[in-house]
Parts: sequence; C-alpha cells; structure tokens
Amino acid sequence: MTASLYALGAIALWASLATLGVSLSHVPPFLLTGVALMMGSVVALPVSGFDLRQWRVPLSTLGLGVAGLFGYHFLFFIALRSAPAVEANLVNYLWPLLMVVLAPMLLVGVRLRPAHIVAALLGFVGAIIAMLGAHSGGSTAGGIFAGWAWGYVPALGSAFVWAGYSLLCQRVRPFPTAAIGLFGLVSGLLSLLCHWAMESPVALSSRDWWLLGALGLGPLGAAFYWWDMALKRGDVRQIGILSYLTPLASTVLLMLTSQRALTWNIALAAVLILGGAALGSRIGRSAPI
Repeated sequence: MTASLYALGAIALWASLATLGVSLSHVPPFLLTGVALMMGSVVALPVSGFDLRQWRVPLSTLGLGVAGLFGYHFLFFIALRSAPAVEANLVNYLWPLLMVVLAPMLLVGVRLRPAHIVAALLGFVGAIIAMLGAHSGGSTAGGIFAGWAWGYVPALGSAFVWAGYSLLCQRVRPFPTAAIGLFGLVSGLLSLLCHWAMESPVALSSRDWWLLGALGLGPLGAAFYWWDMALKRGDVRQIGILSYLTPLASTVLLMLTSQRALTWNIALAAVLILGGAALGSRIGRSAPI
C-alpha cells in the first residue's frame, strides 16, 4: 500500500468525524472522547503485532501525543455542540493553513513569507463568511456573535491544537506507529476521569455504542495509524497537499446527512479555505513548511 493510499484512507475516515460527532451530540463530550479514544487504542495491537514494547516512548513524546489527541477532539466535539455543525467544521479545518503559519515558530530554519500570510487570510475570510452566513435574519454583527457564535472559539482552538501537534511531532525522536495506541489509551483514560468528576452519568443505547465503535475504530483509531504510516513512507509535502481534501469531504458528507441545502456562503467559504490551502501547498513545494 503506497503512502498516498494510506493518506487517502485516513482522509476518508476523518471525513466522517463531524457527522458521527453530531449523531452523538447527546453524549457528554468527555465521555464521548474517552470511550472513542480507548476503542481507537485497540487498533494498535494488530499494528504492533501485539508487541507492547513498541509503546515505549519518552515522557515528553507521550505528553505531546496526549495533548494532541485529547485536546483536539474534546474542543472539536464542544464546538459541534455550540455552533452550527457545518460552519464549526469549516473553522476546525483551518488547521492545514495554521500549520503553514505556525511552522516558522515551531520548526527550525523555516521562514514566513508574504504568500503564507495571504494563504492564511483566505482561510480565515472563508471561516468568517461561514460563521456570518449561518445566522438567519437581519441582525447586526453584534447580535450574531452574542449568541451561539461563541462555539467557534473551541472550533478554532481545535485547529490550533492539531496544527501544533502535527508540527511538534517533527521535533521529537521518531517513534513506532503503534505508540499512537498509547497516546489514545492515556487520553481516553484522562477523558473518562474528567467525565466522572465533571459530568452527569448517562445511559447509552445500543445505537450509541455502534456509533461510538465506528468513531473509535475509524476517525479516532485507524485514521491516526494510516496517517502516521503515510508521513513516514512518503513525501511529507505531497501528503500535506492531500490533507486539503479533508474539509471538503467532511463538509459535503455532513450536509448530505443533515439534509441541508448547499448555500452560496457555505460554498464560497469552502472555496476560500481550499484555495488558501492550495496556495500554501504550492509555496511548500518551493520551500519547506
């Protein structure tokens, strides 16, 4: 299986993340994150050939993995509960652009060029159009942001967390792909502990368990391992370009499942975000990002 196929497999699974998150919106976020991540950690067993010695990583690497997996998914699921799902999903998928903007700050020998700023601004303009377009009626901008729009804050936070995690993984000592299972296991346990301390217990239906299984084994499981395999076996810049398919596929699937018509502002927001990402990828081919 080539690096590109591994990457496309991860992208296909990540495209279902928002749709599954909305279907499970009645499940408390800490419980949802904890159960799904622990299910995802099970995928590491066949990946490692059931050799748990591959889970041995420095504490700093473990800390980075837990911060990335736990922090990103908790913020993302909060966003899906607090803002219109399609628009929150678009804001979350600013992370490819944020990787370009943050690269000079987190990686040695990388500089930020004017074209990088243009690419990032295109993405943010697209996010603003998506947020404003979600509001129905003729209220002012102040009215728009006075209500549910606060939910875009965790959506933007999740984008920053995933971009930072992806970049910082390039600064730590290389680790086996199976070690991601340890990241998921510790993150899942931490999330379940937070659920026990801060959330009310809920009864899960058989449908909920099926959806949690799909979430844990797919976008919160196999996708991480396939993505890591792709980055380790292929050209990172080419794999990064493929990641820009994720927001489009995710948003289209979410709109199809929610039976929501494609409006001009959602289409324009998607075009701007993908356009900025494409510009950033072209810059990346001429200089490391």
